[in-house]
Amino acid sequence: MDKLETVQKEQTCFHCGDEVKHQTYEVDNHRFCCLGCKSVYLLLNEHQLSRYYQYNAHPGSSVKEEANRYFYLEEENISKSLLDFQDERMSIVTLYIPGIHCSSCIWLLESLHKLHAGVASSRTDFLRKEVRVTFYHQQLSLKQLVELLASIGYPPVISLQDTTQDKVEEQKNHLVRKIAVAGFCFGNSMMISFPEYFGIGAFEKDYAQLFGWINLTFALPVMFYSGSDYFVSSLKSLKQRRLNLDVPLALGILILFVRSAWEILNGTGAGFSDTLCGLIFFLLVGRWVQQKTYHHLSFERDYRSYFPVAVTKIHEGQEKTVALANIQVGDRILIRNNEIVPADAILLKGQACIDFSFVTGESVPVEKVLGEIIYAGGRQTEQIIELEVVKPVSQSYLTSLWNAPEQAERKVFFQSFSNKISRYFTPILLSIALASAFFWGSAGDAQRAWSAFTAVLIIGCPCALALSSPFTLSAVLSVFDRNGLFMKDTLAIEKMAEINTLVFDKTGTISTLSDDRFHFEGKLTAMEASMVFSVCRNSNHPQSRKIAKAFGETCRILPMSSYVETPGSGIQATIAGKDILIGSRSFAATDKDLFKVAGTYVRIDGETKGVFCVEQKWRSGLASVISNLSHGYRLHLLSGDGEKDAKALSLLFPHKEYLNFNQLPADKLSYVEKLQHNCQKVAMIGDGLNDAGALKSADLGIAVSDDVNNFSPACDAIMSGASFEKLPRFFGFAKRAMRIIYSSFVISLLYNLLGMYFATQGSLSPLIAAILMPLSTITIISFTSLATRLYAYKYHL
Repeated sequence: MDKLETVQKEQTCFHCGDEVKHQTYEVDNHRFCCLGCKSVYLLLNEHQLSRYYQYNAHPGSSVKEEANRYFYLEEENISKSLLDFQDERMSIVTLYIPGIHCSSCIWLLESLHKLHAGVASSRTDFLRKEVRVTFYHQQLSLKQLVELLASIGYPPVISLQDTTQDKVEEQKNHLVRKIAVAGFCFGNSMMISFPEYFGIGAFEKDYAQLFGWINLTFALPVMFYSGSDYFVSSLKSLKQRRLNLDVPLALGILILFVRSAWEILNGTGAGFSDTLCGLIFFLLVGRWVQQKTYHHLSFERDYRSYFPVAVTKIHEGQEKTVALANIQVGDRILIRNNEIVPADAILLKGQACIDFSFVTGESVPVEKVLGEIIYAGGRQTEQIIELEVVKPVSQSYLTSLWNAPEQAERKVFFQSFSNKISRYFTPILLSIALASAFFWGSAGDAQRAWSAFTAVLIIGCPCALALSSPFTLSAVLSVFDRNGLFMKDTLAIEKMAEINTLVFDKTGTISTLSDDRFHFEGKLTAMEASMVFSVCRNSNHPQSRKIAKAFGETCRILPMSSYVETPGSGIQATIAGKDILIGSRSFAATDKDLFKVAGTYVRIDGETKGVFCVEQKWRSGLASVISNLSHGYRLHLLSGDGEKDAKALSLLFPHKEYLNFNQLPADKLSYVEKLQHNCQKVAMIGDGLNDAGALKSADLGIAVSDDVNNFSPACDAIMSGASFEKLPRFFGFAKRAMRIIYSSFVISLLYNLLGMYFATQGSLSPLIAAILMPLSTITIISFTSLATRLYAYKYHL
């Protein structure tokens, strides 16, 4: 009986139990009846799908198997686990694509909407080799999207768990193996070619044919394994009727191999196998150097420098402010009015009305019910809600939302430089190579024509020229991150260097609320105090948080039937049928009120109960900051408060006429636009609460944060309040960074022009050109890194 059961078990599928009839599939000592059962087993056991590719994506696989390669994405549960966001009509997914390696890749991946109408937009993160795609799932399913990417040569590596670092390591090891094979073959091919190098004629005559065949044998794995990526990328590019930067390299490699094989097979020469092996070896070394540097910069930005914002966490019944990086799955968090949801979470308490414009670009709020998932990036527009985190905080995802096309519309030269290269450079390069070959061929020098053609194709690659800007700006980003200034992207640094006018908000920007100079003039009953506390705890405004903190230990939370917060004015809520107004004097007080002091007024059922008076203190080093910035910038102040601090501020700011008080959010926006109409490059520096419009309209918007979740998508940078003293150094360093870019551009351009000159003359061998390519990359990386470090040291950053 036991023997019979054993035989039956071996003849049935481990996954579905069906009989295993003909071809079997085995994984981990288990047998499966078909490819589908084996793949589902891998998915359910949380194996990386790269294993799936290792088992199935092999040469000679059938068309049917290739078509079913992404069949698992048809499962609703699997596809939902991969999505970042989904509503009735739109989905967003972030995919890891290891094949991204040049500006042409970026241009093609960001043009997916031209290939399929179901793609709304796509944005590439070059450092992390990821693409974030927004698509209409009724027109294009996730499976079809992935198949589209695979068809153009960019198959994503998909995993059901967060293993980005593992995927990066696997990709790096794959490249190292290719370099090892190319290096081994190159060294041995060089050794066997010594007789030809040193002109040992008699020795070479006896063994020339044998050595030629051995060299050709060494060239085969280098050609078809180590150099395969260049051919795959080129073929996919040609299928899409586009030319990427790998096309000239692949063409040069192919011609080297064909000519070498022809000479060796016909016995007419020794071929160029050693040159071919060396060419691919050094090309791969250059790619490895770029990849290693990009991975380092990505690690620096994603794991060492989180947004300087905080989230309110509920721990053992107590509300505690914690850093964004410390939020874990299972934590319960509070999201107040106008705060961003930092991670995917389930709604536990409260009325959620979420504005997903940060994610989708559509500003119509969406109501959520208890138990429903709220995706990261949504902004709460009503009263406070309680959530339970179900997915870890993703720094890279929040950054990608921040960098979405709808958040960054303005472009400058450096932003579009790579795209221009990828479109026009390759045809121009091929034309120069063909012209050089034709010139020397018509002159009767076939050897020089051959050398000129291949050398131009190899040395003309603009990698060093295209890398000078992103490497420099990425290094500057890391410096800023370490010093408490988190820039949206490299474009923000370029805009920062062009600024000539600075506009400051007052409360929360150049001043903070004092902890020991806070009191209430008036009288509140215990019930009224609880009402005020219950209303204020929903708001993220500094004064509301101050009031909630003062009443938090003695008051209880009361349910609200309505809540509306008006930026620049105050809050209107209803508790137990009573209307409550908390805000400015014009919003919450009446002309008959006896209170004439400035502060936050409280009005319950038409009766003014009193006013919260809180004194503000200037940020540490404010006088020094204003003094240093006044030498190179026009300084303006916009404040929503009265003029009680006008005298003190007039002593700090050089121009009294630039001090403006009693400014509403709309006033701040119009003031910034007026400055821009006068041809001024304006930077708005505020807290992101009552000046979001001005932050968005300004050429550069910097939101100042003090341990609160006031992240504003409209801004270009977030600065920790503790780093306010460094503001002059930040602006000075940005200007120096642009000088570094200009210098590196000159170095790169001189290299390309000089190399192209010798290449067209036919005096530069393909092997030397291949060596110079990674050397130019190393030179640019070294120069930009060293120069950036020196300027950072000079500015004490």
